[in-house]
Amino acid sequence: MNTVKKFSGLAGWIIVCFIAAAIGAYFEPGQWYEALNKPSWTPPNWVFPIVWPILYTMMAVSAWLVWQKYGFSQARQALNWFGFQLILNAAWSWLFFGEHLIGTALAEILLLWIAILFTTMLFWKKRKSAGWLMVPYLLWVSYASALNFSLFQLN
Repeated sequence: MNTVKKFSGLAGWIIVCFIAAAIGAYFEPGQWYEALNKPSWTPPNWVFPIVWPILYTMMAVSAWLVWQKYGFSQARQALNWFGFQLILNAAWSWLFFGEHLIGTALAEILLLWIAILFTTMLFWKKRKSAGWLMVPYLLWVSYASALNFSLFQLN
């Protein structure tokens, strides 16, 4: 694979991931979120715009590593799971921040967690480095799931 094609592929995966990020970012926390009862271990708002771009970039590199080595035809299942979890990722912000459906968002983030786990395992089988790059995202969504559960209980 030539260098231009190689890095245009990476740019493509970054664009795909940041489209999902832009959809999610459209639904901002706002006053509704500020008014919720929150657990003491809720991160400050400034953490999110730092963590998420790092995670989306790692996700993009992870998908690119699998795609680069196997292409879509030989990594269809893994890349389909990647796309599915990306859709669920964007949908969570709409459910939680956009529609204020804390319980529905909780159910959805649990599906997201499962989709990330499947994606991570499938990526791991294809290319271990791609699997490792998904682990921080899985851990962050684990934390976010616990936070969503706590917010559901408190509100």
